[in-house]
Amino acid sequence: MTTLEERAWKTPPWESLRAGPGFRLADVDRASTPGWHGSKKDAEELLAHLGSEMSELQERLFARGRKGDQRSVLLVLQGLDTAGKGGIARHVIGMVDPQGVVIRNFGPPSLEEREHHFLWRIHRALPGAGRIGVFDRSHYEDVLVVRVEGLVPEATWQARYAEINGFEEDVVAGGTTIIKCALMVSHEEQGARLLERLDRPEKHWKYNPNDLPTRLRWDDYQEAYQAVFDRTSTPEAPWYVIPANHKWYARLAVAELLTEALRRMSLEWPPADFNVDAERAKLAATMVTPSRRSVQAEDEDLEHAELAGIDVPAEGGPPAVPSQKANGKGKGKDGNGKKRP
Repeated sequence: MTTLEERAWKTPPWESLRAGPGFRLADVDRASTPGWHGSKKDAEELLAHLGSEMSELQERLFARGRKGDQRSVLLVLQGLDTAGKGGIARHVIGMVDPQGVVIRNFGPPSLEEREHHFLWRIHRALPGAGRIGVFDRSHYEDVLVVRVEGLVPEATWQARYAEINGFEEDVVAGGTTIIKCALMVSHEEQGARLLERLDRPEKHWKYNPNDLPTRLRWDDYQEAYQAVFDRTSTPEAPWYVIPANHKWYARLAVAELLTEALRRMSLEWPPADFNVDAERAKLAATMVTPSRRSVQAEDEDLEHAELAGIDVPAEGGPPAVPSQKANGKGKGKDGNGKKRP
């Protein structure tokens, strides 16, 4: 951790936010900033610093993936409407090279997806080697929305917790680090954010009338989330429950969790698979352009001509002839340099 991190985080987020045994969602103050003792300004400064570090680590991961390293990272973002998932994608993931990131949003399944197991579409969206995958909503919709709205029999969604655990265990064993973040806003804060979307025309596109029926079932969703934390926060893929009333804190916490996960991967730049010195010599030979080589050749020809005593005419002049001085002939002298009679 950096000096600012050590000073401002009294308890790092991978410890203070982890949903372990006995965790109770009802005890979480959604306006709190667990583990953080710095200011909002400190948080913004640290986020910028983390962005630089995260960007380099992500580039190393991407470079290693291009060279055969099969490891990857999956960031799972869950939360009710207005929790700030989109803001995480813009303000945190937006700090790294987009060519190494794949973002997927999982809404209601399509007709094709309904014909398969609920994890089929998730498996197809997993990040490839060297990439960071981001799930804006995820397979957990199938034990949250599906449970609360009664879309399948209880026996079906009850069985899915174990299926999810087995699936994630296999994904981790295959080389993917999973970071699961639940962004939790209060009922009051969600209402204020929905109202803002109605008050500001440029945010109307974000408002969905269907958010209100979901809001009316707030307690049911809190219960469903508690079950998720109880049954799927595992050693291989723990849940981090992030109070999200303060957007700056939620973004900082996710950035810290992602950066720390990349740090723990001990990512070194991949070694060269070619002879560096030999390639440097080849490159040096190409540093002179064809036009420059032509000029150099002309200069060498002029130098040789002068040494041979050949008069070189100006450009466009008559052909040059050997100098009499050069062949020993001069006025009143023969070829041997003797004076003619």
